[in-house]
Amino acid sequence: MRKPVRPARQADVEALSSALVQSFGIGVRQLRRARGWSQERLAENSNLNRSYIGEIERGCAIASLVTVEKLAVALKLTPSALVTRGEAISQMNLVRGIKLMAIAC
Repeated sequence: MRKPVRPARQADVEALSSALVQSFGIGVRQLRRARGWSQERLAENSNLNRSYIGEIERGCAIASLVTVEKLAVALKLTPSALVTRGEAISQMNLVRGIKLMAIAC
């Protein structure tokens, strides 16, 4: 007999979402800096507001699919590659956290 699927708790969903939002922003910042661009230059190339770029990079704003596409085009990536970069950063941070917990035990 199958166990009933437990609905995700709101806190679990928010923590996962927050980690991905943070990691996506880190990925955008890394790519921008690798090109030697300021936030203003990325904003101009993606037709977004400079302060909004800063919010995305700090993980304070959740980028819509349209925004992801604009950023990806400006950075000469596919939208999926940009999101995948954020996911990879999130996974690396998770692994680091697990390693640090193991060391602390």
